[in-house]
Amino acid sequence: MTVLTLSTSGAATLRADALVIGIAKGPKGPVVTSGAEAVDKAFGGKLASVLETLGAGGAEGEVTKLPVLSGGLKTPLVLAVGLGPVPEKDEAYATESLRRAAGSAARALTGVKKAGFALPVGSVEDAEAIGEGALLGAYGFTAYQDQGEDKGDAKLPLAEVTLLGTKPRDKAFKAAAERAAAVAEEINRARDLVNTPPNDLYPESFAAVAQAAAKEHGLKIQILDEKALAKGGFGGILGVGQGSAHGPRLVRISYTHAKASKSLAFVGKGITYDSGGISLKPAGHNETMKCDMAGAAAVFASVVAVARLGLKVNVTGWLALAENMPSGTATRPGDVLRMYSGKTVEVLNTDAEGRLVLADALTRASEEKPDAIVDVATLTGAMMVALGNRTFGIMGNDESFRTAIHEIAEEVGEQSWPMPLPAELRKGMNSETADIANMGERMGGGLVAGLFLQEFVGEDIAWAHLDIAGPAFHEAAPFGYTPKGGTGASIRTLVRLAERTAAGDLG
Repeated sequence: MTVLTLSTSGAATLRADALVIGIAKGPKGPVVTSGAEAVDKAFGGKLASVLETLGAGGAEGEVTKLPVLSGGLKTPLVLAVGLGPVPEKDEAYATESLRRAAGSAARALTGVKKAGFALPVGSVEDAEAIGEGALLGAYGFTAYQDQGEDKGDAKLPLAEVTLLGTKPRDKAFKAAAERAAAVAEEINRARDLVNTPPNDLYPESFAAVAQAAAKEHGLKIQILDEKALAKGGFGGILGVGQGSAHGPRLVRISYTHAKASKSLAFVGKGITYDSGGISLKPAGHNETMKCDMAGAAAVFASVVAVARLGLKVNVTGWLALAENMPSGTATRPGDVLRMYSGKTVEVLNTDAEGRLVLADALTRASEEKPDAIVDVATLTGAMMVALGNRTFGIMGNDESFRTAIHEIAEEVGEQSWPMPLPAELRKGMNSETADIANMGERMGGGLVAGLFLQEFVGEDIAWAHLDIAGPAFHEAAPFGYTPKGGTGASIRTLVRLAERTAAGDLG
């Protein structure tokens, strides 16, 4: 785990294995940013021209390494990371630009033990963004890779991040560093879960991870196994999981604060592997389906992060866990399931399973009458078609709540977009056999899924649905603080929602 520390040391006096500075894209070439003045002095005031000679221009995410061959610095390596265009007069670098730059730098320092970050710090928020970005960028999933003596630390993430230009004794800076560490560590926990192979992560083992975390952080937890789910009438979760040798689970994990006046429920889709069931996915579409539990991982990590931050809000996480497999006991297309709500659902496609487990969890969460419910799910490929691989869709039954979540996501640097729930699409899910079918019109499939979920939300409860199918699992080259594989999408949004609710800014 990468350690984050604050330091009053200057860039010239810090002893480290590498020193990270910022450069920006100026009208006449790269410009060295604030925080790197001592480094520029050590290069005779010609650091920008040296970097330009090496091809650096200051573009966002660009990384240039420069060895230190003379005195003036106590580090052997300077890493210059691009922050994009120089801000307009009286404007500062966006916190997301700082976060991404720190992530790019940390990724480029794999195998390094200690690095000082001398990026522009104009506020406590800047320091937090840099710390968070560095910790997220330093992530690596190496649990299944050989780390033998011959390989040394070459594949290990950056071990220590030291933020320069900060005030270690200042309460605000200390709190910012602690928040950055708590949120980043929980995002990385979620990434680990998403990246874990499905032969090791299945409903029972996922529930065990949640149980261990609950014990560590003083959270209440309840785990319903197959027998308890059958007794309780959770037909959706059972129907999806009945084809697998690994039985389904419904996990309730909760954090409470004695002075809380508001409560939130987070509901996560946790399909630990999605083969499609009898409606089997074709080759080329099932290789990454270990990521179909990313919603549950996000919910779990968010609850733990809220607990670590001690927020004055009650938060309950619901993890709807199942493995969707074909077998002689699997649900068939045409079967009818009786859900926890009492409604019946005709299953027309067993690969539209996420909405079935979420439906039961939404109904159960609604029984506790929270002030708001947010469900998170890698739910539809249609949302990826609509919004691409980096943006999640937001739907809901309350426009102001949906708007608030969109604004929160923008604030924390997560790309999202509000989507409608057109009433005319509901009739496409009419069934001659049951109360509703789990499929509707093909066009607008992501919206149809949202309409289905809305049927299972309790009355007078603000609800939002985050379809994170695009950004939950990154298959292209890493960028900024985003690695290849699990990303931890939506966690920062959920945590900030909890913070704003605790502060009385919502409702």
